Amino acid sequence: MRFLMIHVNSFRSRITEKGRSKLVEPPEPEETAVGEALLVLSSVETGDEADTALVARRAAGEIGKNAKNLKAGVIVLHPFAHLFARLAAPETAVEIMDMVRDILRGEGYEVIRTPFGWFNTLEMDAKGHPYSRVARVVTAEPQ
Repeated sequence: MRFLMIHVNSFRSRITEKGRSKLVEPPEPEETAVGEALLVLSSVETGDEADTALVARRAAGEIGKNAKNLKAGVIVLHPFAHLFARLAAPETAVEIMDMVRDILRGEGYEVIRTPFGWFNTLEMDAKGHPYSRVARVVTAEPQ
């Protein structure tokens, strides 16, 4: 799984039309808007299918660690296939993102996951400090 974390003052996503994915979640809500948050643009890859629970735990660990360091209580998980090397099946991507969401909620974060399978407009006001943009890759491979 690849993800880019961006510390934002505000973020807004508005659904515009169905994407190319065969899996399209209900577009509810059609718009997601938050104030200060940790925005996570995420892409699930084929190798992640080997152990979805492990990948989700590792991703949630990295995201949670960054959110804690930034004192960000709100996390937005946004599917972003543009980070891909080789994309996993859409069902696997949704499964892993849901597990990450649930793990982070269990740690006390407010977590919003935007709907999968849509093109959308993105508006953000990103912070400009040294830790405001962090990229990570987690896998199911032994460490």
